[in-house]
Amino acid sequence: MISTQGSPQTRDDAVPNPADGVEVAVAESTGPADGGAAPAGGESGPAADGAVAAGATAVEKPKGPRRVGVLLVVAVLAFLIDLASKLLVVAKLENHAGIKVIGDVVTLQVIRNSGAAFGMGQALTVVFTMIASAVIVVIWRIARRLYSLPWAIALGMLLGGALGNLTDRLFRAPGVFRGHVVDFISVQHFAVFNLADSAIVCGGILVVLLSFRGSNPDGTVHQQPEKSGK
Repeated sequence: MISTQGSPQTRDDAVPNPADGVEVAVAESTGPADGGAAPAGGESGPAADGAVAAGATAVEKPKGPRRVGVLLVVAVLAFLIDLASKLLVVAKLENHAGIKVIGDVVTLQVIRNSGAAFGMGQALTVVFTMIASAVIVVIWRIARRLYSLPWAIALGMLLGGALGNLTDRLFRAPGVFRGHVVDFISVQHFAVFNLADSAIVCGGILVVLLSFRGSNPDGTVHQQPEKSGK
């Protein structure tokens, strides 16, 4: 039988066929048969995986009203309670013997304090007045993005306490910015303080706890990135 070159009967496997090259080129240009085209609208590989992981840890800002009203209510209550207590003890206890509340451990006696909370810094009255004013300004600036209820309570206590002691600095003797704060709660072996000091300390402790928990004043929660392999 006579056959033409390239027919199945006479084809030698060692001799390349031009048609094979055409088929290989077409296969490489079109990609894998199972849909080699990249998925539309996204990327694959490590970069895309990193983007997905970053998006998974993102925290959306919670919706809700601002908590400025709560801050103001707490601040006004703390301020008025402190002011009323000071007016009462000055009228009833100043220049009188102290009143024992819990034996000798806790007593009520009026002391004019020129320093900071708990009688610290007696010679820095003007400095502490400026610090209290700065604290009030900072709290008010934070209030513009305040959406967290616990933060509103904490900052309200700080603001009310700062305003209570600042009022003494401004309006009590011996003069403006040098006025002495009225302290009247005496704890044995500790210090003499007032309700404004207590509000400041409690508010500060709450701020520290909220910060450790990752809570932010705007209501979001700061999440620490997880370590690889865990």
